[in-house]
Amino acid sequence: MFKTLITALDVAAHIDDPNWIVVDCRHDLMNLSAGREGYAIGHLPNAVFGDMETELSGSKYGTDGAFRGRHPLPDKEALAALLRSWGVNDDSQVVAYDAHGGMYAARLWWMLRWLGHEAVAVLDGGMAAWQSLGKPLTTDVPARAPGRFTIRAPFVPTVTVAEVMENLDKGERIVIDARAQDRFRGENETIDPVGGHIPGARNRFFKDNLQADGRFKSPEELRQDFSKVIEDPAKAIMQCGSGVTACHNLLALEVAGMSGAALYPGSWSEWVGDAARPVAKGSD
Repeated sequence: MFKTLITALDVAAHIDDPNWIVVDCRHDLMNLSAGREGYAIGHLPNAVFGDMETELSGSKYGTDGAFRGRHPLPDKEALAALLRSWGVNDDSQVVAYDAHGGMYAARLWWMLRWLGHEAVAVLDGGMAAWQSLGKPLTTDVPARAPGRFTIRAPFVPTVTVAEVMENLDKGERIVIDARAQDRFRGENETIDPVGGHIPGARNRFFKDNLQADGRFKSPEELRQDFSKVIEDPAKAIMQCGSGVTACHNLLALEVAGMSGAALYPGSWSEWVGDAARPVAKGSD
């Protein structure tokens, strides 16, 4: 069972295994059709496509009309139905990949763990690692028999915006922001309507989890890096712009053997949806 990262060699050895489900998670925040277009041009054999906007996210507005962020979590039953349509069974090995250092694949990795599925891993190095082995791409779309997938107890915790707000006064947990340093400081914000960060948050850019070749750093390096900003993972809240790249930090923590941090799914985009919530700017 692969539970965090998997090499391209290991994926290649099982690419035709009917109970291995490979999911193409490519996406582009500035071009929302880029992932699906890339999949149509060429993808790993037998891979299905997971659309970040329409399938791996839920409604942007809650039943109370409140904005939940740009990529809120989908309904669990809806997500489980999607997994079944891909052929995922309770004992399936799921592999998520993208072409962005795991930026989007880590979101699917976290979401399966949220549904209690442990056998899920991110292709380390993504499509580049696959192609570096001389492995082929295909345009064929696989026909999958419906899987039998059961929602179980989650392996991962979440926090609500109310809990993050309450923590501003209590200060019992540390908030880690996965966005680039300039966006954290409130500079060059082009995605969300307000720049800055949650007061008291610390910055850990998700791309710092990677080596120059796009693969994750070693567990020892990641543990050393994260120990500088997190003393107790169980008291850490991970966020980003919309709850996507925060999952990259959560995957890196898992690789480092530092389990227990929670995801704030709405993240910065939900936070600034209410002008009453405070905003900080500058360095942490």
